[in-house]
Amino acid sequence: MKFGLSTYSLQQAIKSGKMDILGVVKWIADAGADHAEIVPLGLKLVNDLDLVDQIRELAESLHLELSNYAIGANFLCDDPHEFEQEIERVMREVDVARRLGICLMRHDVAWLPVEKTSIDQFQTHLAKMTDACARIADYARPYGITTSIENHGYFVQASDRVQQLIHAVNRPNFKTTVDVGNFMCVDEDPVVAVKKNIPYASMVHIKDFYKRPKDKNPGAGWFTTTYGNYLRGSIIGQGDIDLWTILKTIKNSSYDGFLSIEFEGMEECTVGAKISLDNARRIYDEV
Repeated sequence: MKFGLSTYSLQQAIKSGKMDILGVVKWIADAGADHAEIVPLGLKLVNDLDLVDQIRELAESLHLELSNYAIGANFLCDDPHEFEQEIERVMREVDVARRLGICLMRHDVAWLPVEKTSIDQFQTHLAKMTDACARIADYARPYGITTSIENHGYFVQASDRVQQLIHAVNRPNFKTTVDVGNFMCVDEDPVVAVKKNIPYASMVHIKDFYKRPKDKNPGAGWFTTTYGNYLRGSIIGQGDIDLWTILKTIKNSSYDGFLSIEFEGMEECTVGAKISLDNARRIYDEV
């Protein structure tokens, strides 16, 4: 198992201007990570191939593996032309992953307001999401790239919906990025959900949340789940997720790939990310 960090964990430093993406990759290597996951928030790498090459070359010089490339996408376009444009855009991002030397790529599939994320809406849009994901997976397959959908964004976040989409797409190189914390956003027990979806994983995100019930508003810095409970990102091992049981489940499964830390707490990001990386390794060794 390889422990690493998503560049998303250092997004706080990127937004403040303290680091750029190259500085983040260097920091991840210095922190002792086995790999880095590239999340190009605020960047358009498809339009900056020189930067793509710099990222790859820097990682190679640091002996740091680049594990996964994670981007957003939304295929719920009413206009058929916009739908085709979105598929084409994501295919160009596959080209970026290939240029980075990365064999795993996560792309989202849909963004809808919470009030429009019912199971009826999911079934209505399943064929369109399936078509898009299948075509992108087919494009990526000759390059040895496995694409994936993360349990992310409310609409395709519950474990059963993720599985339904995977089975509908029915491609050997289309799997799921299992984010162990994100199931809580749709009020699903993460221990149970991880057990259900780890057999379909191409990538695993390790995340932790604090949780408070809907009738006890904790104030600024928190967001709400589908049913109105409150969540806030925490340092790995310090929140309310039973990461001991989850990491034991992963350890005892057939999954033997990358574990990528996603720190999104309120603490200073370099502090939170380093403690999270160290805690994830320690907990994994303990279980």
